[in-house]
Amino acid sequence: MMIPVRCFTCGTVIGEHWDEFKARAREGDEDPADVLDDLGVTRACCRRMMVSHKDLVDVVSPYQ
Repeated sequence: MMIPVRCFTCGTVIGEHWDEFKARAREGDEDPADVLDDLGVTRACCRRMMVSHKDLVDVVSPYQ
């Protein structure tokens, strides 16, 4: 789960694409730009949010 769910700049919901982006771009061998194109994330502000996001949920809440 991505927190925040929306882009700070334009307000578009981008959290729904986070799990697939993380699996394909961060843990795989695919280029992040190609993954974002496939997911339909085209705005520069949203792309920046996805690429620069640091997932802290596991660090903040290690016990589930």
